This record gives sequence, structure tokens and C-alpha cells, in this order.
Amino acid sequence: MLKPVTLLLLLASPALARQVNVSSVSQLQSALAGAQAGDEIILADGTYAVNANLSCTASGTAQAPIVVRAQNRLGASVRFNATEGFKVSGAYWTFDGLDVQGVCASDSNCEHAFHVTGRAENFVLRNSRVRDFNAQLKVNASQNGATWDIPHRGLIEHNELADTRSRATSNPVTKLNIDTGDNWIVRDNLIHDFHKNGGDFVSYGAFMKSGGNNGVFERNLVLCTRDVTTGGTRIGLSFGGGGTGGAFCAPAFNASVPCDPEHTGGTMRNNVIANCSDVGIYLNKARSTQVLFNTLISTSGVDFRFASSTGSAHGNVMAGTVRGREGGTFEAGTNLLNVTSATFSGWYQEPLKGNLTVRGDVSTLIGAAAARAQVVDDFCGRPRPAQGAYTLGALEHSLGDCSGGSTDGGSTAPDAGSGNGGLDGGSDGGIPSPGDAGVGNDGGAGAESPPDEEAAGGCGCSSNSGVNATLLLMALGLLALSSHRRSLGRK
Repeated sequence: MLKPVTLLLLLASPALARQVNVSSVSQLQSALAGAQAGDEIILADGTYAVNANLSCTASGTAQAPIVVRAQNRLGASVRFNATEGFKVSGAYWTFDGLDVQGVCASDSNCEHAFHVTGRAENFVLRNSRVRDFNAQLKVNASQNGATWDIPHRGLIEHNELADTRSRATSNPVTKLNIDTGDNWIVRDNLIHDFHKNGGDFVSYGAFMKSGGNNGVFERNLVLCTRDVTTGGTRIGLSFGGGGTGGAFCAPAFNASVPCDPEHTGGTMRNNVIANCSDVGIYLNKARSTQVLFNTLISTSGVDFRFASSTGSAHGNVMAGTVRGREGGTFEAGTNLLNVTSATFSGWYQEPLKGNLTVRGDVSTLIGAAAARAQVVDDFCGRPRPAQGAYTLGALEHSLGDCSGGSTDGGSTAPDAGSGNGGLDGGSDGGIPSPGDAGVGNDGGAGAESPPDEEAAGGCGCSSNSGVNATLLLMALGLLALSSHRRSLGRK
């Protein structure tokens, strides 16, 4: 007979976790509603037309997370005609390999594919394609009596996050809208084609703000415009976004306490950002931020804005420049600034499309920037040199073009759109020069989340004008990562 302690250990063992197979919306709803720690909910291939949000309230554990995954990657197509898709308020949920799309008749009615809130710590989204929402991911704290629960430690990796057309809405448009929360990591994603065609016309690829700490953006490919003709103000990655009302900002959550800083201790490293109408990297009240070894093509550069924006910019290659605006300061390391489109095109095959296969002489970039301890690899996930200086920019050219089979890094969205696909244009035409772009007034431009959650002011990025190894699994521009790696210099 088993001793009580042994029996308890067996009952708690992840080996006893349930595998729940679903093939219909009703089965999916039941599986989510009855989920337990350690469950693996597997979606059979097919289309799931969902007309209401799907609540995920149970909690997993570090040893026994709750996993929702497609039986075959991207084989399960979840189509939401609802304000929110998966609403996650429990800890340790992982979503893997799903194809999620918003299909609302009005763009204002498809807000969030994933809403992660409250106690939803250790959320993971990976290997998925998420399209046509105002925010593919929305993260925020929720009030629990006199306290606030905050979803810390999220991971977003190997996804394609995009829109198939401009968003006809005045609501905020940001593909990854991460408000509050510490230690979030966003890596190896393809983010492309985001455009807010209404309201203030300002959209972001991704940001972290609202009092968060120690966020990381690394090895992402951000193409503000790639397949879809877009306009408005399109900004790549940000700590701080457009600012947050004090009532929704950690740690005080007090309307009378300004949200300053918006983010502390953030790192942006080894990202490739291209074809944005405003800055590629925007730091709004972002304290102690490290901007390291990024490549910014056809953007107006990097802004450190407001007095609490501090940090370092080193090892970057960019169109445009690095600016301290309205009191923002930074340590200027070695950066190559104001690189022209002609120069980028001389170095790489199709830089505006994210294809950084070397075609010209990049020798001047190699060994041109001192190593930094915070950067151990490059955009492709390859180790930087153990000794000596690094190549400027996101790719370590001393290692040649990337080898797709040996690493797991470098914008490895599983089915992201083609690195070959259809950018509109191929020059700097229409890209504002530094100081002319953007969203920069303190009083207008609007917040990046619904107005009841955030302040309306200060989402600016350039001036005071008040107005930035698997790809090609599927046809029609949806690729598997191995092809995508080749398009980025991976063989």
C-alpha cells in the first residue's frame, strides 16, 4: 500500500496531467473552463469560429503549466468575432502554434487576441500567427480589493504579429501592448504591417510601459510596412509608448501620482527595424535603458524623450540619429548614424524587406564597436566573439551569413510572412527626416490603450506637430522559418 506522502507526490506529478483533445468551439470552451494545472489542450486541425471571449481563469504551476496548442502548427485556425479572444487571468498558461485572426465587421470591435491580466504571471505565446486586432496582445494589472495584481514574467517568442490591412479605428493600435509587469521578454518575432487609419493615426509595433521593469526586446524583425500600403505615424519598438495615466501605473496606481518613469531597466538588443515613418526605437520616460547593436533601416532613429529617459546607445547602425529630447539623456557609445538607403542597399540584398543577406562590402562594420556584456549573441542567435570587438549592428558579420540549422535565434516566427514580400517602395520617400516626423505633442495624440485605462497625452516620437530554423509553411505570403532565415542572411 502506498504511503500517504508517496500518493500525494504521484497525484501532483505532471505525468498524471490530462491531455484534452478538442475539435469544436464548444469542446474548446469546456476544456478552458475546466482546465487544471498540467492540462494539455490540443486543438485538431480546422476552423474555430468564436463569437465571445474565451476565459482562462485556472492557474497552472511552473512544473505543470496549462498548455493550449495546435495538433499541427497553424492547423487550428481560431477566428474571433469578439472584443477579446483569450482572456487569461490565471498563472502559467502557454499558447503554442495557433493561427488566430480577428474577423469583426468593425475594427473597433476586435480589440485583443490575448488579454493577459491580473494574476496571469508566466504567460507564454509562441510559434503562433496572430492577425487583425488592435492589439494582438494586451497586458495590464487588475484591481483586487485594495491591491493590484500584476502579470509578471511573460514570454512572447517565435510569432508572426501583423495586420492584413490598416485598422479603421480611433482606438489604440499596438501589436504588443504590455502595460505593467516586470521581466517580460519579447524575442525572435516578426512584427509587420501595422497602421492606424483613424483617430491620431499613430501605431506601434510593440511597447512596454505603465511602471514595468527589466523588459527585453531582442532579435525581433519589425517591418512597419511590408505587404500592406500604409500611412500614418508608425513606430517600431518602445519603452514608454504614449504614456499612462497615474491610476493605471505601477506601483502607486494613483491618479494623483504621475507615471514617471514608465519603464526602468529595459534592454533593446539585436533587433532589425525597417520602413517606419517615425523613429525605430522610442523611449518615453524610460529610465536606465540599453539600446545595443540594433539595425534601423529607413527610420528617423532613436529618441530618448523626457528627463527620466536615461541609458546608453551603443553598437547601433541606423538611418537617422540618436536624440535626447525634452531633457532625455544617454551615454553615446559607438554608433553609425545617418546611413542612407543607398548604403544599406549596397550592403544587403533587400534591406527594406528585412533581407540582410550580404551583397556588398561590410568590412567597415566588422570589429567597429566595443563588446558589451549585455550582448552575447547576434540577431541570428550566434555567439558574438569571445574576445575583441563586435560588428556594428544586429548581425555579427565576422561570422558570415547566418547558418539556419544550428541556432534557435533570429526572428524565427514559424510562419511569418515572406522576407521577399511586397514592400511598397524601396527608398526613403515619404519617411520624415529627424525632427519632422510624428507624434510628439504632450497634449494630444492619445494613449495606446482604451481611454478609460490611460492618459490621453504624450504619445510623441519626433516633433511637436501632434500627429510613427522555420519560415514558409504556407503559401500566399505565409512562410516557414527556414526560408525566413535565408531571407535574413541565413543559408
